[in-house]
Amino acid sequence: MTLNKVFTIVSFIGVPLVVAGSFLHWTSLVMFILCCVSIIGLSAIMGRATESLTIISGPRVGGLLNATFGNAVELIIAIFSLKAGLVGIVLASLTGSVIGNLLLVLGLSFFIGGLKHKRQNFSLRDARYNAGLLIFAIIVAFVIPEIFSQRMDDRGTISLSIGVSVIMILLYLAGLFFKLVTHRGYFTGSDKESHGNQEEEEAEWSKGKAILILLLATAAVAFVSENLVHTFEDIGERFGWSELFIGVIIVAIVGNAAEHASALILAVKNKMDVSVEIAVGSTLQVAMFVAPALVLISLLMPVQMPLVFTVAELVAMITAALLTIVITLDGESNWFEGLTLLAAYLIMGIGFFFL
Repeated sequence: MTLNKVFTIVSFIGVPLVVAGSFLHWTSLVMFILCCVSIIGLSAIMGRATESLTIISGPRVGGLLNATFGNAVELIIAIFSLKAGLVGIVLASLTGSVIGNLLLVLGLSFFIGGLKHKRQNFSLRDARYNAGLLIFAIIVAFVIPEIFSQRMDDRGTISLSIGVSVIMILLYLAGLFFKLVTHRGYFTGSDKESHGNQEEEEAEWSKGKAILILLLATAAVAFVSENLVHTFEDIGERFGWSELFIGVIIVAIVGNAAEHASALILAVKNKMDVSVEIAVGSTLQVAMFVAPALVLISLLMPVQMPLVFTVAELVAMITAALLTIVITLDGESNWFEGLTLLAAYLIMGIGFFFL
């Protein structure tokens, strides 16, 4: 409860300071720190609202809402980055989001949850469903543009990226329809199996209040994100950080703070279905909806963004996806599996820092 108050105070102080700093032209370092802290505070409030909606709506819809509003933060930062012509940072932040959710968020959830509960279970049906989509989204849809674009000019690469993006968005929407409508009973059954013995919880906020808070927090995040993007160039020069490192590590962690907080809290409460749904569901949403949407949005910007990642980014995402699939396919987790995922994230983080 004390932590929630801290994040609320941080948000109510941080956002007005960002407003003041934008008008008074404070230094990039001060604005960078203020923006990052404010976004993390706002993300924590969004996490509380989505947790209330999770209790009201059920784990699957709640997990989807959490991933959506968590990714809304990153989408907003990415749109402002595209507007500023920082295509490299946008692609790097998408990479960071994928490896951050799969290795950092899921790893911390397994590790911290496993310290309290010796063995934790989650839906096998979800794990198998997510495994197939991870292979499609990361290995098929991201590798194909990289390979084929090597024999294309810029115009051909953009056309290929648009085609792949449209297919990915359509498949993502079809997947939601499959899970929430046509095969809802199949997946709901797995929820009942894994949550049958858990006691009922009361939501902190009502449905209407939670949605209103989410919308207000998202609007505040949009304003703060625009100011954050303007600091990237100066901060990179000041600390010697590359665009790749800023995107993969800094933007991804700040932009996904909502999922980080919510997934950890739910793992400690032994609600692993929702925790896994947030981490893996968010990754799928980034790969199959956010990234393709940014490709299409970039057509309205001065600089178009192809769906082509660097070799280092591709290898990192493919490795993260395969490791996650292997660890989650048994429907069980423990602290050591979490530590394995975290170790992989640290190795990649070191690699991106020195690139």
